[in-house]
Amino acid sequence: MVPVVPPAVSLFGAALGPAAPPASTVSSATSAAAGALIPPASSAPAPFADLLTEAVGEVEHLEVQAKSAIEGLISGRGVDVHEAMIAAQKAGMGFELMLAVRNKALAAYQAVLGMQF
Repeated sequence: MVPVVPPAVSLFGAALGPAAPPASTVSSATSAAAGALIPPASSAPAPFADLLTEAVGEVEHLEVQAKSAIEGLISGRGVDVHEAMIAAQKAGMGFELMLAVRNKALAAYQAVLGMQF
């Protein structure tokens, strides 16, 4: 049996790196999906600032994809309407997620500032 190596997954669920070949059985696909959510035990945890920087980069990448899809739709380069709408929704949801994380981090910072020692 060939071992299944789960692909690296970003904060937004997009695969990082080269695409993995499709799983041959349903059970191995299920184990691959479950393994993608659990980081390897040997890796050190990434600093929070690195995670935020990576997430901002991913949101920027989603926005660039949405912009190119919309431009392709307008110019008639073979982009379907549903592809452009999906790309725009992904970019919008990614931005909303980053905004919510920023608001929570800011609220936590203000709560720490308000503490009396």
